[in-house]
Amino acid sequence: MRALSSLRWKIALTTTLVCCTVAAALGIAVHNVVARQIVGEVRKEADRELEHALGHYEYGTAHGDVRSALDPAGLPGPLRDLVARGRTGSMAGTYQGKPVMWAAGPADRQALAVWIPYEGTRDRLRDLDTAILLSSALAAGVVALAGLFLAHRISGRLTTTAAVARRISAGDLDARVGFPSGRDTRGPDRSRDEVRDVAQALDTMAASLQGRLEAEKRFTADVAHELRTPLTGSLAAAALLPEGRPKEMIEDRLRALHLLTEDLLEISRLDSGVERADLARVELGQAVRRAVAGSRLAAEVRVVRDAVVLTDRRRLDRILVNLLVNAHKHGRPPVEVTVEGPVVAIRDHGSGYPAELIEQGPRRFRTGDPGRGRGHGLGLTIAAGQAAVLDIALTFANAPDGGALTTLRLPVGRLPEGS
Repeated sequence: MRALSSLRWKIALTTTLVCCTVAAALGIAVHNVVARQIVGEVRKEADRELEHALGHYEYGTAHGDVRSALDPAGLPGPLRDLVARGRTGSMAGTYQGKPVMWAAGPADRQALAVWIPYEGTRDRLRDLDTAILLSSALAAGVVALAGLFLAHRISGRLTTTAAVARRISAGDLDARVGFPSGRDTRGPDRSRDEVRDVAQALDTMAASLQGRLEAEKRFTADVAHELRTPLTGSLAAAALLPEGRPKEMIEDRLRALHLLTEDLLEISRLDSGVERADLARVELGQAVRRAVAGSRLAAEVRVVRDAVVLTDRRRLDRILVNLLVNAHKHGRPPVEVTVEGPVVAIRDHGSGYPAELIEQGPRRFRTGDPGRGRGHGLGLTIAAGQAAVLDIALTFANAPDGGALTTLRLPVGRLPEGS
């Protein structure tokens, strides 16, 4: 049923239905015209025979045709009544169980009737109907195949365009439909192809979006890189200030700005795709315990079932620490970390993740402008980027009884050859 609901089948079925409707209408019209013509010819022949029979009866000579008689038993009632009123007429009927065309007229207050076999005429009409039916079926089949071919081409191009659009929405900004433009070297486009127009508009949009994002990435990386050196110098200079509250406040702000700069540089590297994981086999339960202990953040670690996973220990620590920091900063204790096989779940008991984060993933910056939407900080963005490098399935959800729930599913397997 799903295949029949696709565009190609809808076009093919619609084309076939229209063709069958037109063929049926034309077939009925042709049948009626030809039937009237054939019946008219038989009726004329019966009228001629009746005229000859009446002439012979008037002069008292034999008609010489056994297909005439006075008041025959099989004469139809309506025709007999017509003759009783002094008129002549003809109509189709039967005689001795066979179809005939009757013609009758008055003769000395009696009905002189003639009949002509009508079975051959019916056979001709049946042959005509068969020919019309076969030709209509052939035409419908040809049109259906042509419609299916055309629909397949249109549907195939639309499917390709939709697939490219999904790849772009998933982050593959290099994806392009790449349909030919339809223009030749001799002049402008002479035909109109809406599917090609949609594909070209999608390619243009993807190229524009890619250019803007690349410019944004370069700007972020350049700003972070340029801030790194003066911040390092400012931290060194702040260390020379006299001890006291002002020095602590300056150093705290400078350290926060320095960490922000490092985060921006890390995001830039993740965006550029230059990050490569140093994979090794790691006991997940022990690695999680060490990461939680190293973060110096309160969290309860529970290992239900340990597993050996293939990952980069340093990057995994970075992901876990960022998630723990986010849980303590935006959630409420207790924070629970559960290891069950290759799956790590981090949960707090706060108000949970906002709906847009669960649906769309983390955004980088927090803003106070409702029209621009709220970001979710750099920590979750870095965690998602590092998870992509490690091929970790990272999902954000809310626990049924409240609190944010983050799940990491790590790959389990052998090291690549040469590692």
